[in-house]
Amino acid sequence: MSGYHEGSRELQDRFDTRRLADRIDERLVHATITADDRAFIEARDMFFLATADADGRPQCSYKGGDPGFVRVLDEQTLGFPTYDGNGMFLSLGNVSVNPHVGLLFIDFTSERPSRLRVNGRARLAEDADVVVEVDEVFPNCPRYIHRMALVERSKYVPRTEEEPPVPSWKRAEWARDVLPAHDPAARS
Repeated sequence: MSGYHEGSRELQDRFDTRRLADRIDERLVHATITADDRAFIEARDMFFLATADADGRPQCSYKGGDPGFVRVLDEQTLGFPTYDGNGMFLSLGNVSVNPHVGLLFIDFTSERPSRLRVNGRARLAEDADVVVEVDEVFPNCPRYIHRMALVERSKYVPRTEEEPPVPSWKRAEWARDVLPAHDPAARS
């Protein structure tokens, strides 16, 4: 199942990489989440989510949480929670009109940094989690990944043992009077 299109092929031919691209497609791209993929995904505390609206206009979002916040549900499905945000719903709004998504998981901290791409179709579940039906999973060249160290996890990540603090921007004059009624910041 090749994801290459006319534009990809034109550039592969121009730079003589078609054979390499086809070999990568043949050897590394798969339609299911392997045990190693699962371990890598569930160990991450962040990923990048790419979406596009019905007209193809893109959005790219950072999604962060505690390790394991992205759950592999089975070899073809993963899910992640929708945390409180700024109410713009750019990514999830895109998913509602165009389910095609790309997820990029990166390990910045290990001795051997690595990254994994997951392409699929997303939907919002009844419990407000996002569910992704996987089409393609493949590693991506790690050579340009910068090594970084985690300094601190965000205090705003929802955790069962504690209520996250209200972000200061929600207390700002420009935002206070337009917060949803159920928002904890609207009550304080």
